[in-house]
Amino acid sequence: MDALLAEKGLIDRLGAQVQQARASMSEQASSLVINAMAFLGVPYKWGGDSHDTGFDCSGFVRAVYEQSVGKILPRRSDEQAAATQVIDRSELKPGDLVFFNTMRRAFSHVGIYVGDGKFIHSPRAGAQVRVEDMRIAYWNTRFNGARRVLPQQEP
Repeated sequence: MDALLAEKGLIDRLGAQVQQARASMSEQASSLVINAMAFLGVPYKWGGDSHDTGFDCSGFVRAVYEQSVGKILPRRSDEQAAATQVIDRSELKPGDLVFFNTMRRAFSHVGIYVGDGKFIHSPRAGAQVRVEDMRIAYWNTRFNGARRVLPQQEP
């Protein structure tokens, strides 16, 4: 993963954040956030679910979870909200999901919390996967809730 981050120039840009992520998170959360960061700059594509073709918000979250921890989440953001555990905003930890109402309906947008009030997501057509601050007015007023992806249970 470090090689991929270095290739994209992310070690230089995000080195301190990557090191902080590694130090302050569980190994799984750290891996998940670092894997998500590897997709910075991938273009938005409605219905997209891969690095090669681009991502929409839920496709991005689904791909990160599947590649990082082997957890397959539902395809749509509202389905992802329904399939995960409700947590309070004050309980957010890196790797948790954050949901927003961006299309006049609940849970219409999703991202992955990375810590320090920030989240990574694939925002909209014409944009790329990026990290943003949830506390700015736009995201704060549209915040719909936080969810935790529970570990898969053994059969």
